[in-house]
Amino acid sequence: MRVLFVSDVYFPRVNGVSTSIRTFRQDLSACGVDTLLVVPSYDQSATSDERAGDEPGILRVASAGVPKDPEDRRMRWGPLNRVLAGIPRGHVDMVHIHTPFVAHYAGARYSRSAGIPCVATYHTFFEEYLHHYVPVLPRRIGRFLARNFTRSQCADVQALIAPSDPMRDVLLEYGVSTPIHVLPTGLPADRFNPGNAERFRSLARIPTGRPLVTYVGRVAHEKNIEFLVKVFVEVRRTVPDAMLVIAGEGPARESLRQMVVRLGLERDVHFAGYLDRNTVLLDCYAAANVFVFASRTETQGLVLLEAMAQGAPIVSTAELGTRSVLKAGCGALVVEEKLQPFSEAVIRLLQDENLRNDLAQRGRTYAKTWSSAVMARRLADLYQSLRPSPGSERVAA
Repeated sequence: MRVLFVSDVYFPRVNGVSTSIRTFRQDLSACGVDTLLVVPSYDQSATSDERAGDEPGILRVASAGVPKDPEDRRMRWGPLNRVLAGIPRGHVDMVHIHTPFVAHYAGARYSRSAGIPCVATYHTFFEEYLHHYVPVLPRRIGRFLARNFTRSQCADVQALIAPSDPMRDVLLEYGVSTPIHVLPTGLPADRFNPGNAERFRSLARIPTGRPLVTYVGRVAHEKNIEFLVKVFVEVRRTVPDAMLVIAGEGPARESLRQMVVRLGLERDVHFAGYLDRNTVLLDCYAAANVFVFASRTETQGLVLLEAMAQGAPIVSTAELGTRSVLKAGCGALVVEEKLQPFSEAVIRLLQDENLRNDLAQRGRTYAKTWSSAVMARRLADLYQSLRPSPGSERVAA
């Protein structure tokens, strides 16, 4: 079986969608499923052909910038449709859409014209996304538009994949009637390769022994990192030598830098930027004395599992998709989004080495239950269930 993946985002753009796509592609091949991935070019000179150095099976599409978001690219409609039209009829058996923007409409259109099934993964909590990126829009109107937009898109496909139970519940609350399958992104085996904490400290010029409170993820407004900075201010009242590490890039980075300057924390907050996923990122996780997270918009919270795999004890809120990850015994302290309980939990971990070690061990054990190979097998089974049987009619165009 061959499945066409279409997405508005992929590496070198680092985020959860990119990670999910790469993880599933790698494991699906072992399940007898080949994938062809159509994504934006992040290089103005690139063509729609496979870019030198890219993974096999990727078609890059000419793209334009996204206003107020320099990291992302928008696939141009004409080049995108030409790339899809160049895929021979019968070459793919199914379409899998991963983002709700240009990719959704092009992917759904292609599936209809080819008469093949179409699946979509609801990676993006669009309602909250719209609120942060169109702040002039009243919240009530934005919620109404986002929900109608989501219902309309979900009606375009034969099956939906929700990365978590809470995200499925959101879609059901919206009135989505398309069948929904809960299927999280799993952890590939290489996420358990031990990171080198001292190597990260040396690279970042952080003294050995300085307590690190670490966030890894997109540096975006919806990730609620400002709250984590405020928590850090409270933590330093008790642990004055603590340092906050913020690893990642995104549109909120400059406002966070300004906040750090206003608070006089320039020497105590380290912006690590993007980190190589196979080396420095693992080192960053391993160096964390406490990993902190407070996003309200995660559809799953894969970064929490990655932190657990590296033995980083966690303090986190449990909102939306992260509730599916943060189960009892998972190696995390789950707290409310309030300064006092959150900062007290961080301080408790920084001061209690035995508790840190206990949570680290629990986290590693728990993370191993989220095998990416198991998740890929379930996705392959879903594809097979939707595939028309030999001799039957294909999906109506």
